[in-house]
Amino acid sequence: MKIAVLPGDGIGPEVTAEAVKVLEALALPGLILFEGDVGGVAYKRHGHPLPPETLTMARECDAVLFGAVGDPECDGLERSLRPEQAILGLRKELELFANLRPAKVFPGLEHLSPLNSEIASQIDMMFVRELTGDVYFGEKGTRMGNDGLREGWDMMSYSEKEVTRIAQVAFRTARGGADKNRVTSVDKANVLETSQVWRDTVIAAAGSHPDIELSHMYVDNAAMQIISNPGAFGVILTGNLFGDILSDLASAAVGSIGLLASASMGERETEHGLFGLYEPIHGSAPDIAGEGKANPMATILSAAMMLRHSFGLEGEAARIEKAVADALADGVHGGDLGGDYGTQAIGEAVRERL
Repeated sequence: MKIAVLPGDGIGPEVTAEAVKVLEALALPGLILFEGDVGGVAYKRHGHPLPPETLTMARECDAVLFGAVGDPECDGLERSLRPEQAILGLRKELELFANLRPAKVFPGLEHLSPLNSEIASQIDMMFVRELTGDVYFGEKGTRMGNDGLREGWDMMSYSEKEVTRIAQVAFRTARGGADKNRVTSVDKANVLETSQVWRDTVIAAAGSHPDIELSHMYVDNAAMQIISNPGAFGVILTGNLFGDILSDLASAAVGSIGLLASASMGERETEHGLFGLYEPIHGSAPDIAGEGKANPMATILSAAMMLRHSFGLEGEAARIEKAVADALADGVHGGDLGGDYGTQAIGEAVRERL
């Protein structure tokens, strides 16, 4: 089990260190950790945010545990050299087309959600978002209209191949999620031809997964239902544009970005499972870097996702998630949750509950 650990910038090294300690506490047989530079720190040391040696390391490992990138000192660099290009480069070079982002309210933290506690307590869903297609990557440009005014245009498209491979990830995720073997595919097939191809292809792909309950929902209705009836969802399968919007909506409904993990995955199989890159969604938070205030739970939960999806270690992943939930229930709250626990104290509390 070879894992590339890329701490990155800001609070990345602090939170990643605690996640690594949790992995080591599990005493996993054959676990080997490699560490590399990425982001602003990589630019300062190597002249590029994604050095060739870091990319090679990532390619040769079975999974990547990623911290965060972003350094205000690098804001003046040309775009290709800015820290954020590292994560974009990793996704492209490693062909990571599927983003998995869970949204869940932990018991006792319902009050952090802008929704009422009864509705917030139902939030426990997984977004499977296609990452490398859709309108974001289609042809685009500007032109002059017949009225002499400038107009912009962007082309939305999905091929059957692109939809099939992301649908397969969603079905596997629903089966591995243990408690909700159902997938809701979100589209706008009543208006968009792209969405009609999406829906037809998802239905065809579902034929090889008869144990998964598949339903379809238009994106506008999905936005309403995520807020009004979140308990109806297990895995939500979306394209790039709709997934970008809906996953952020769900994150806001949860109420705490410090507890949200994510994964980016492709099709490459290792001897252990599906290769993936795992990271918290909170960013580098340079304003608190080095102060020991950052909440490492999102990174620890990302490590749990890694064990489940890239190594097939469901039991160990569940142990980590239960330890985090138990720590939260016992009042182990960082500053983001209104508490006074520091980074290392939170990590220690999680390890004690493994």
